[in-house]
Parts: sequence; C-alpha cells; structure tokens
Amino acid sequence: MRTDITKRYLGWLGAVTAACLLAACGGNPPVPPGERFDAPDYNYVIGPGDTMEIFVWGNEELTTQSIVRPDGKFTTRLVEDLRASGKTPTELARDIEKAYAEYVRQPVVSVIVNGFVGMPEQQVRVVGEATEPQSVPYRQEMTLLDLMIAVGGMTEFAAGNKSVLVRRHGGEQRSYGLRLDDLLKDGDISADMALMPGDIVIISESWF
Repeated sequence: MRTDITKRYLGWLGAVTAACLLAACGGNPPVPPGERFDAPDYNYVIGPGDTMEIFVWGNEELTTQSIVRPDGKFTTRLVEDLRASGKTPTELARDIEKAYAEYVRQPVVSVIVNGFVGMPEQQVRVVGEATEPQSVPYRQEMTLLDLMIAVGGMTEFAAGNKSVLVRRHGGEQRSYGLRLDDLLKDGDISADMALMPGDIVIISESWF
C-alpha cells in the first residue's frame, strides 16, 4: 500500500516538475476545444477526512455522525473498522446494513456526506503562486474560474498566462497552457474552461 502511494506521489511530483519547466519555456499547447467544456459525469466517492451522517431507520440510538479516518476506515456504535474510502454513499450504506444485520432485524441505512474531502483522484490541486494553494474537492460542472475563486486568486508574483494544467487523459499525462491573467485580470471568459477530477493547476512565478 505504501509503495503504491509513494509511486503515485513521485509520479505527481514528476508531473509538476516537468510542467513547471515547460511553463518557464512557454512550451505548453492550449487545451483542445473538445475538452474545454466537456464536463465529466462522475459519482462522488468517500475519502479520508469526509464527515458522514449514518441514519438507521427506526433505530435512533444507532444514528450517528462519523469522520473517515486517514486509513479510510471509520467506527460505528456497533461495528469497528468499516472501510468507507473509495465507496459511494449508497455502497457504504449497503455494507453497514450487512454489518448491522447481526444485531438489528432488517436494518435500513442511509449515509449522508456533509463534509467533503474526497479521494485524491477526485480532487483538483492548485500549487505555485495561488493566494491559498490547496486541494479542492471536485464538483460537477466545476470550471477554472470556480477553482480560482476557491483559492483566492493569484499572488502579485504570479505569471498567470504562463500557468499550466496537468491532466491525465486516456492513460496519458498531458500538460496544457492556461491564460489566468486574461481570465482574472481582463475578464476574458474565453480563457475559462471545465475542469476534471484529478486536474493539477500550476501557477507560475514571474521572473521579473
């Protein structure tokens, strides 16, 4: 497990380094028109740090709130160490019902996620000269402008039009140029675009 995580991290770090070098050289093509507003249809899956309400119909004493631990598991009042990470709320509800069936007759469970962190592959990361660099949970129809609002825009040292989008597409990792100065400073909406889960936005630093 640690080896897989390390490989993913090193792959991500390599992508960031390569994209930064390309950004400095201005060698990234723009996002293809077919991808600019092609928002994916996806199902949210639970990740470490998510806050959940577990509702058990007809058993108020079992209804509770829980936080998914860093190891992807959580504990209820009846069952310890149930895995939540990587499952949809519906899938997790069915797993809890199976676990509770030993103690409750025909349990009916609903899982409501009300504090979102999500899996790393369903986050959008912003690094570099953002005001607040961070990972943001992807949401349906999320755009580049939405993301920049979430991170508070760019610092005064940013070279927005030299920024880079790193995206995995069809099993390949690609880098595209972004026009953040045009979008945020000039209000050029043509520089906006749809984002995808797992995207990395690297905001370059101005060298002068």
